[in-house]
Amino acid sequence: MVLFVAPLLMDGGWFQIVQYAVSILALIVAWFAVQARQWWWLLIFIPIAILWNPVLPFPFSGPFWIAAQPAAAVVFLVAGAVIKVKRQ
Repeated sequence: MVLFVAPLLMDGGWFQIVQYAVSILALIVAWFAVQARQWWWLLIFIPIAILWNPVLPFPFSGPFWIAAQPAAAVVFLVAGAVIKVKRQ
């Protein structure tokens, strides 16, 4: 949900919190994809974790970066619906 409101937070100091949340959650979803043996999700979530990385942030701005926020949110929603890990 934070990615849907991220374009509104880009100008303030709150965007760093968005970056931390997105990076960490992208790595968590990537781990679930590995556990579910759906390796191809790594091609999506590792770049998301890198692009939203708050430690060494990229100086992105403009309409493409603003559009990337809700696009990444949709990717997270699709992954949440598709990636299923069997309980042991």
